[in-house]
Amino acid sequence: MYLIFDTETTGLPKRWGAPVSDLDNWPRCVQIAWQLHDEMGACVDHQDYLIVPEGFNIPFDAEKIHGISTELAQTKGTPLVDVLDAFSEALSKAKFVVGQNVGFDLNIMGAEYLRIQGINPLEGKAILDTCTEDTASMCKIPGGRGGKFKLPTLTELHHFLFGVPFNEAHNATADVEATARCFFELIRTGQFSDKQLKVDKDYLERFKSVHLAAVDNIGLKHVNLQKASADIVKAQNEPIAPSKKAALSTVLTEAPFAHLHNHTQFSILQSTTSIDDLVKTAAAMAMPAVALTDHANMMGAFHFVKAIQKHNQSSENQLKGILGCEFQVCENHLDKTFKDNGYQVVFLAKNKIGYKNLSKMSSIGFTQGFYYVPRIDKDIIERYKEGIIVLTGNLYGEVPSKLLNLGENQAEEALLWWKSQFGDDLYIELMRHGQEDEDRINPSLIQLSKTHDIKLIATNNTYYTKKDDANAHDILLCVKDGEKQQTPIGRGRGYRYGLDNQEYYFKSSDEMKQLFIDIPEAITNIAELLDKIEPFDLARNVLLPKFEIPAEFVSENPDDRENAYLKHLTFQGAQLRYGDLSPEIEERLNFELATIANTGYPGYFLIVADFIRAAREMGVSVGPGRGSAAGSAVAYCLKITNIDPIQYNLLFERFLNPDRISMPDIDIDFDDEGRSKVIDYV
Repeated sequence: MYLIFDTETTGLPKRWGAPVSDLDNWPRCVQIAWQLHDEMGACVDHQDYLIVPEGFNIPFDAEKIHGISTELAQTKGTPLVDVLDAFSEALSKAKFVVGQNVGFDLNIMGAEYLRIQGINPLEGKAILDTCTEDTASMCKIPGGRGGKFKLPTLTELHHFLFGVPFNEAHNATADVEATARCFFELIRTGQFSDKQLKVDKDYLERFKSVHLAAVDNIGLKHVNLQKASADIVKAQNEPIAPSKKAALSTVLTEAPFAHLHNHTQFSILQSTTSIDDLVKTAAAMAMPAVALTDHANMMGAFHFVKAIQKHNQSSENQLKGILGCEFQVCENHLDKTFKDNGYQVVFLAKNKIGYKNLSKMSSIGFTQGFYYVPRIDKDIIERYKEGIIVLTGNLYGEVPSKLLNLGENQAEEALLWWKSQFGDDLYIELMRHGQEDEDRINPSLIQLSKTHDIKLIATNNTYYTKKDDANAHDILLCVKDGEKQQTPIGRGRGYRYGLDNQEYYFKSSDEMKQLFIDIPEAITNIAELLDKIEPFDLARNVLLPKFEIPAEFVSENPDDRENAYLKHLTFQGAQLRYGDLSPEIEERLNFELATIANTGYPGYFLIVADFIRAAREMGVSVGPGRGSAAGSAVAYCLKITNIDPIQYNLLFERFLNPDRISMPDIDIDFDDEGRSKVIDYV
């Protein structure tokens, strides 16, 4: 007997290579169908079950694929215990378990058996799969790994064998019927050997005598699960978004609004918004504040604060800048054995302590957690959570993503962890970009807000400032991924990444209030969040490492010790460079040393001279000096440069001007092979 079966599930596993016993990894089964055939291909039994979801919900993303909603499964489903008993009976009669890419279905059902019975009767069963390298070679579809042909989908295999596509994919009953037809046609055409089938040598001839022409379906009728679910969901869930433009209440009209989820060009190749555009647009719309939340990095922070300060110095309408970051939060940022990009969660700095903690987490994400993307984990968050406000994020945030892909119970569990860490500084983020998936999860987010007393915040995930910029932004995403714009947006082979619509722009306060007119608290709560933000400045003096000064240069003032040691090395070097020092040379050196002392950079010269000396001692080729540094006689005496500025009448003031103090800039060239040695030394 051949047992041909297929499942529909709540999603995909996080780790494909995880053992069946890792029950948290493997999704839940929501439908199973099977057919039991005798050795000549005659169907002796067929069954189809929707399974009642016990302790979990069917995520919306999974429902979009197979059409089975939680409501439909609860209404029409059978308890899992009864389904497993029926499947076990069919399994006991089977010589082979058969399926299309059947390894996935075996793991799904194996995990369900372990959850209920503690044993897996599928383990050790003989398996036949219609999705193998053999069927790939037969179909010859290009695009596989390593230059091989790709493994055929059920639709592709069906089309190859019978010349017509199979359009009922992702309904287990239809998939099983199509798989059975393909399987027996593969037997009829000799794609399975008698050895693989563990039969006598005359079996294939006997099978062909029964099936003289192409194998046909057994003629089952399939329920339209999408329609059945839609009818139930439509009856139970009316859309909560307002359908018509309505007048704003006084409370909403007077409530301040500020965008708290914005990306700029520092989200590399993901946003067309510049820092200046972000600040100017927020100011032009008379918003009281604006946030910067680039992906994983804080590289725009200084420019953002500077732009905010520049605006505030020239305008009566003061703008509060909020520094933030959208981090990728994974399970373990040090685990690089599998791809885990984590969840996108928005962090905002309440004060300078929060900013420093964001900077620290960003550095850890790049230096320790980078694997495809910079990542941090919850252990890092617990360590650096002081001074931070958290928003639950977009559809890729942990709570929204689990609502879409795992279920409400898992999303609620995740939300409670964030609340335990951030308390009243956690806000549930609501978005309305006009997408079905957002509209589907927003009622759940609102209910979670009420249940756990977590305030709502309305945001618009902005990647460009004007709606007209949507096409330019889409082109930018194509540049990032090396795609053509005409490639359709979607997931999987033949598709590219892109935003769902043109609503990801910097909307006005009135537009946002109109979007959330039915949930006014999502707007009014913004004022409370803004009151928590303490403005701070990032500008400070340049911090240089402290250079170790020999003990004989004694002084209570560290700067005096650096200046004395620099003067000592300079005149020591001058003896080697010039021999007897003329009054003109001494005057030039003393002028430069005084300027260096007044500008506060003696340590800078000592450090540069030290690693250039070390480079020469390590045999690294060092250039003679470029740019304005060649005008410094001190640099020449320290052997930082090899060009005599006095001989060639070069101006020191072009390098370091006592009337316009700025950080000196010395351009140094090292040979390609030795450069890393110098970096390691520094």
